[in-house]
Amino acid sequence: MEQSAGDGSSPSSSAAPPQKRLTVTQRDQIAAEGRVFGILQSLEDASFQTQESMLELWRDKHIEYLTRGLRQLGPNFHVLDANRPWLCYWILHSLALLGESVDSEMENNVVDFLSLCQDNEGGYGGGPGQLPHVASTYAAVNSLITLGTERALSSINRHKIHSFLLRMKDVSGAFRMHDGGEIDVRACYTAISVASCLNILDQKLVEDVGNYILSCQTYEGGIAGEPGSEAHGGYTFCGLASMVLIGEEDKLDLPTLIDWVVFRQGVECGFQGRTNKLVDGCYSFWQGGALAVAQRLLSFVDEQLKSSFLEGKKVAKGICSTSSSYPSEGDSDLDEHPGEFSNIGSYFLERESGCGSLFHSAALQQYVLLCCQVLEGGFRDKPGKPRDHYHSCYCLSGLSLCQYSWSKNVNGPALPKTVLGPYANLLEPVHPSTMLSWTSTTKSTSSSPNHEDNYS
Repeated sequence: MEQSAGDGSSPSSSAAPPQKRLTVTQRDQIAAEGRVFGILQSLEDASFQTQESMLELWRDKHIEYLTRGLRQLGPNFHVLDANRPWLCYWILHSLALLGESVDSEMENNVVDFLSLCQDNEGGYGGGPGQLPHVASTYAAVNSLITLGTERALSSINRHKIHSFLLRMKDVSGAFRMHDGGEIDVRACYTAISVASCLNILDQKLVEDVGNYILSCQTYEGGIAGEPGSEAHGGYTFCGLASMVLIGEEDKLDLPTLIDWVVFRQGVECGFQGRTNKLVDGCYSFWQGGALAVAQRLLSFVDEQLKSSFLEGKKVAKGICSTSSSYPSEGDSDLDEHPGEFSNIGSYFLERESGCGSLFHSAALQQYVLLCCQVLEGGFRDKPGKPRDHYHSCYCLSGLSLCQYSWSKNVNGPALPKTVLGPYANLLEPVHPSTMLSWTSTTKSTSSSPNHEDNYS
């Protein structure tokens, strides 16, 4: 029998409790929360006038930073040599959201540069002379549509891009990024989005894409990059947006997808990209964009929930397919008439939102403005990180989504009460599926992209 210590306590009671060892992620999470909460506390303690100043969008500084990046980047950017169309897109899209356009000289320089990136066999590479790549093609096409001039649009060879996308089509229904490259949901989205924007989306491109994306939806509800991988915010947006553009969004398990995305908004007010990961400003768009799309799919969500309740089992995929208002394969010969899927995005945009924002839009704006905005211009991942053009693009896109999240129509006016800080913070609306600013989409449409003389 164990003897008591002389002071009347047991030997074990005097031993120090074992120290809990934190993982690297836990330590990083605590540090991130500390930085964010310090900033939020400063806002709480400040006067009303100081709060207004802290929540101001420093528009002129951002325009200066972005314009400078479009003109000249330093030698430390050489690691992004294969991403040069993306740099064009991130900067041009950000400027468009800020309501700023580039001068004619810069516009011509961009068009000339991207023309050098266009491969003779179709598609765009990451730089002049580089192999055509689906993601680079998406960035280049979106950049030219954002410019929206006749010269910019006419520089796109639609027919060769269509041929290039068909070459990247895999037997699984998905797309490869390039010859011999990876197959994933991001490749599917960039291919489908490009084809949709250029009105070249046909049955050959669409075939089995939806089934591949469906195979990537995980038990959590989010969508992974490929079957068997972890749900990820960027891939969830890409998968859901692709399904909308091809009219097969009802095949996804939408209730669990929405649940997964909603719970990625954390105590810092921003979004994380994956379960148990740190907050990151870019997911303001990737996760916020997925919810902005889902906001217009609530009729499908209701049908799936009713079916699940009535049947007492997991919702069947494709339950709403018979009630879809989208054109079906039997409506026309899609192989002979490319572009028959081009109206699907319009059908989607005509839908009114069934409710308000599915995420805390004011809190997300607070995170972007206070924790991601850099005084010298540009945006960053989180406090303690440097600014860059990528995060500037997607933080601004997420901020735009927040501001218009309570509008019934996607291109409707933003309500003053939904804009955090001064109303001068208001940005141009962003198209939730194609990741173009609404003004860019309008310019492209007004240029009649269905006419052959607008695209070579």
